[in-house]
Amino acid sequence: MAMTRLARRALAVRRRIARDGTALEEALFQAMRRARPADAALFERQIRIGPYLADFVSPSLKLIVEIDGAQHGAGDQAERDARRDAALAERGYRTLRFLNEALRRDLSGVLDTIGAVVEERRRLPPADPEPLAPRPGKPRPRPARR
Repeated sequence: MAMTRLARRALAVRRRIARDGTALEEALFQAMRRARPADAALFERQIRIGPYLADFVSPSLKLIVEIDGAQHGAGDQAERDARRDAALAERGYRTLRFLNEALRRDLSGVLDTIGAVVEERRRLPPADPEPLAPRPGKPRPRPARR
């Protein structure tokens, strides 16, 4: 089945966002680097965990930070997000979700919330980080030969 021009354009936008993130994600990451450099160093951006793509992931703390647009609170998207969060929780991850509007209105409050949860997660016994899917274009680690 051939893709329409609109479908190809939408797919290209989704791939670009998956690769580079959004402007608000970049703003949050830069703010974290300025305000909490030690916390920012724990996070990787646009990481795949199983079938899910997470905005920010700290594998060592098993913490995910998601930046959600307005569509996440509407219709069945909230239900899909809840199923996704539950599946990630089964793997030991805690997910923090912030709406785009919260970042625009109260970036320092979002940073404080993330910082508080980071401190809480640091006090937990260390978790074995789950191997993350390699980023596109990077070689997959090979097991050592015996």
